Order: sequence, then C-alpha cells, then structure tokens
Amino acid sequence: MSTDGFVVRPLSVDTWGAFARLVEANNGVWGGCWCVGFHLKLKGRTAEQNRADKERLVREGGTHNALVFDGDECVGWCQFGSPTELPEVKSKRLYEMGLTALPDWRITCFFTGKGLRGRGVANSALDGALAEIARLGGGTVEGYPEETDDRKVAGSFLHTGPMAAFENHGFTRTRAISPHRWVVTRTVAPI
Repeated sequence: MSTDGFVVRPLSVDTWGAFARLVEANNGVWGGCWCVGFHLKLKGRTAEQNRADKERLVREGGTHNALVFDGDECVGWCQFGSPTELPEVKSKRLYEMGLTALPDWRITCFFTGKGLRGRGVANSALDGALAEIARLGGGTVEGYPEETDDRKVAGSFLHTGPMAAFENHGFTRTRAISPHRWVVTRTVAPI
C-alpha cells in the first residue's frame, strides 16, 4: 500500500530485517520494548528477551504491525491485533471498568524513528493498519490515543498515538481512561 509518498507493508519474516534495524537504531525502542509491551508484561524482562519474543511472534504470525517504508528503509510503524494477541492495555483498571464488549481489533502503539518525525509517518502507518484490518475481515477497532489539548507532550507519551490522528481517520471518543487518554472506536468494513 502507498500513502503520503511512503509504502506500507506488513511486518513479516520478509520485512523483519528492516524492522529490526529501525528498532536497534533507536535503543530497542523505549529502552528495549521491541514492541512487545502490549503482548506481555515487560517488568523484569531484558531487551534481548523482548527481541527474541518479537521475532518468534513474527515467525508464528502472532503479531501485526503496519511498517512504513521510505525506499528500503523502515521509518516507523503502527501495531495492531486482536485483544487475545494484545491483552496488555494502558490504564487497564479504568479500561475494564467501562468495558461492555471487547473489540475485534486494537491499535496499541506507534513509533517513528529519530529525526523522521513530522513527515506523516504515523498517519501512513494508521492508514496501513486500517487497510490491513479490512483485508483481514474488518470489525470493531479500538485505539487509546493521548489528547494533547494544545499542551506540549513528549513523544514517549504519544506512543499510543495522538487523538487528532484517530479522529482524522473516523474514530469517535467512547470513554476516558485517564486524564488525557481515551478509548476511541471505529468500525472497519471488510474488503
């Protein structure tokens, strides 16, 4: 898929190398998460364990990321998956208090490499994730973006995405789960 001048491809065995290079160039992403923090609890784990588990999940087809490419270089991604695949959500106690039904899909995190922000990478990644969700059967999709309310927010706090990106993609606010984080939902039709 091509969007905003980028090409978006799913994370797979074929794209693992480009994904791994971006993660390694960025200190394992947030101190060694390797984009497994929504798959499992990170406490007490090493970056090496996280890398090995992410690679295993890729080989087994148990993880979904829409990778954004600028040429041959992976510049960012958006992670998505089912609640079974991604059981760990931020503000879980508040999330579960207002839960009436689990979604079909969760969009859990975004990452754009250092020096590459402000170029539309996250927007392209979200486009790609929604297209892949449609290809995989569609359904109810949840995200957990941060509302910036015109306040300056560090990129690490925006790892679940900015509210504006979700609203620009047709998501609506469902309920607040922290002072600045919301559950947003959208239905995606299958293709």
